[in-house]
Amino acid sequence: MKTSFLNNNITTRTKDELTLKIVQNDVQFLKNIPGIKNAYYSLDTIDNKIFLNYNIEEIHTLLPILNFGGIKGNLWFTFGMSDNNWRGLGQTFLAYYQNNNGRHSGKLFFKTPQMNGKKLGFSLSLNKWSSEEPLFFDEGTVQYIYDNNGVAGSIIYAIDRNRSIELGGNFFNEKYFQSTNQELSDPPGPKSFSQNKFLSSFQYYENFLKYNFFYLKGFEWFIRYQNVYNAVDKTKFNSIKFQVKNFIQATHTTNIASRISFAVSTNNNSPFAPFVVDSHVNLRGVGNRIDRGTAQAIINLEIRQTIYHQKNWASQFIIFSDWGSWRNPGGQLSDVFDRSEFRHFVGGGFRVIYQNVFGAVLRIDYGIDIYNSNQRGLVLGLGQYF
Repeated sequence: MKTSFLNNNITTRTKDELTLKIVQNDVQFLKNIPGIKNAYYSLDTIDNKIFLNYNIEEIHTLLPILNFGGIKGNLWFTFGMSDNNWRGLGQTFLAYYQNNNGRHSGKLFFKTPQMNGKKLGFSLSLNKWSSEEPLFFDEGTVQYIYDNNGVAGSIIYAIDRNRSIELGGNFFNEKYFQSTNQELSDPPGPKSFSQNKFLSSFQYYENFLKYNFFYLKGFEWFIRYQNVYNAVDKTKFNSIKFQVKNFIQATHTTNIASRISFAVSTNNNSPFAPFVVDSHVNLRGVGNRIDRGTAQAIINLEIRQTIYHQKNWASQFIIFSDWGSWRNPGGQLSDVFDRSEFRHFVGGGFRVIYQNVFGAVLRIDYGIDIYNSNQRGLVLGLGQYF
């Protein structure tokens, strides 16, 4: 950690009147920094003066990315590296390569929360995504080879320690080719097409989370508006998403976590709807992008019970419930509340946590659809699911 970064972000200043509430808030802020495992303060009184010391225990933040998984019809693996406290300045740097059934993807991402002060920051990224995507027509499912290549950036303004706004843009190209691997003998839809698009976005974000090692208390939420302009047909596409996460430490070893998301977009009657049903995104066990919609409501609930916790290592047993509903393209918003559109997966999982590296959590979950027990799946990953 660079002391200049820490001094720039703690509230207490030399010759200020000592206020314990401010000091305690500073300690919690230090605990929330990815490069700090634990923090506490101590006071010494000498010659009618109070000397305040902040004591921190640092951890590594450079984390290798090594991820793999598979469900029927889809095998993938990822390797790379990420650092959530790059150069000791609270910056984020990420680089990875991903292979989806032989399709090559990758990402470079950099984010700095501060430029010459503590109010203004920015992010930049290069993105390549290649996959085989199922698109859903009246005649049936059609498999497309999908490529998305783009460059994105944003400006971040910190209103205060807990609130920020972000303005972003992303120029990208989308290409679709019908796969030779089809269930239908004469699949509908275009054989291929390519489109240049520009995405602009606005986000308001609040973070009142409190970290205590790998336990969390408090909440965070955001609301994000996006507009996509299609340079080919001059059309515009809008979407808005609201998401809130809440964490309760019910006992010394029990964390209750919840995530609620609601999103709605322009309701084009098109197979290229933006919101997906996916094991890795919202419903554990459902499969890989098995459906799409133009509105969604998601509720994820976890009980994380620690069963082992020593100095460097910990493990947790997880019970979860993932519930979701979607509006079909061209449908009514009331479809989101239609019982026939509900998907509900329940299951259990296991976490192995290495505390000396930020975010070093190996995750394994197994989910089953309570409405159709034949729908089930195993999901692996790094980091908590949310």
